[in-house]
Amino acid sequence: MLSLASFLPFSVHAAADPLRIDASTLVTAIEQHHQTAVVLDARSEALYQQDHIPGALNFPVNWTYAHKKTNGQVIEPNQAQALFRKLGLDIQTPVIIYDDGALVDAARLFWTLEVYGLQKVKVLSTGYDYWTNKGYPTTDRVPFATPSNYIAEVKHQRLATKFSTLLATKNPNDLIIDARPLPAYLGEQSSAKRFGHIPTAISIPASHNLKLENHMASFQPVNELEKVYSDIPKNKKVIIYCAIGRISATNYFALRELGYDVANYDASWKQWGNDLALPIVNPSFSKENGN
Repeated sequence: MLSLASFLPFSVHAAADPLRIDASTLVTAIEQHHQTAVVLDARSEALYQQDHIPGALNFPVNWTYAHKKTNGQVIEPNQAQALFRKLGLDIQTPVIIYDDGALVDAARLFWTLEVYGLQKVKVLSTGYDYWTNKGYPTTDRVPFATPSNYIAEVKHQRLATKFSTLLATKNPNDLIIDARPLPAYLGEQSSAKRFGHIPTAISIPASHNLKLENHMASFQPVNELEKVYSDIPKNKKVIIYCAIGRISATNYFALRELGYDVANYDASWKQWGNDLALPIVNPSFSKENGN
């Protein structure tokens, strides 16, 4: 059993994909015992207990939510501090995250760690389903993590609130992206009481960040992501939202790879769409009224 979670040298990454790592590179490092990064499994505790990547520690994505049934607000600093210390994480700890393969949960955990100041976080470009499909090693052994002395500090440039998002609707230097499926943006469906989208927001669905091959997801290559976001000026402050700050985390990850100044609005539409004091635009309503 490893004394700490699995590690990997970050120097092996291609400069074009600085925030991701492929499975073949990770498995080689594990087999050759060249571990230098904590590996975090974002799947549920039950799935983790069945089997996982050797040396991985469990950080279920549900632990990133303060009240998931209400909206997507991220855990409070005291909760984050307790979790990070338990898992041996600190701001300079190299981390690699994986999930089942949808990559949404891995991206949400990636964003959460960045909100709380971790500076060396990467995502496995394919998930656990791909890992097992390739026949790579797995284990049910739970490694021991040496607790850290992490002190929680929120990086507000990575976390948007309803107040900062409201200000962004009136600031030409800010840009808001709606990561929900297009029908939600158009006001045809909603996870909240109201339908539509945040004023000035443009639609770039989260699905545009991913590609499917043999029914398995992976992040689009960086050159493809550049095409997806080609109309977004690099000098803009970008705010992303979805329903609960979950799928929007894939947009956050993509924009971080591309070098944008980006924040994820964690409470997202579940908060905004239910707050009658906040403005909305409903294209579907306008169409029905002949406007």
